[in-house]
Amino acid sequence: MRAAKPTQKQRAQLRRKEAGRWLRELREKRGLSQHELAEIAGAEDYSLISRLERGRKGRIPPDRYLNWAFALAVEPRVFVRRLMSYYDPVTYKIIFPVRGRLKTRDCVAAGPRWLMRRSAEAFR
Repeated sequence: MRAAKPTQKQRAQLRRKEAGRWLRELREKRGLSQHELAEIAGAEDYSLISRLERGRKGRIPPDRYLNWAFALAVEPRVFVRRLMSYYDPVTYKIIFPVRGRLKTRDCVAAGPRWLMRRSAEAFR
């Protein structure tokens, strides 16, 4: 018997947990406590760090990305790109396609043929 595919909500939860493991690993590599990271990154309190690391609801506010990247000693572009892969995988796949170039099927799931042709032409 096949296992049921995870729902969108379950996939989002798994991505948050994965992001949390990555953030915890970076924090521990730097030898920082949650309190210290909260102070350096400008988080309101360490409970945000705790929630993020456990994959609970919440995100790093975009206006704090540079602070976090600095605190965790990660080049900002690398930090934001990786974070986007967890927080917004659809946008991530559009900006950073795996296969190099976007294919028509990646752009338009269904629709009139003229729209699919136009979409394909836009990415040539």
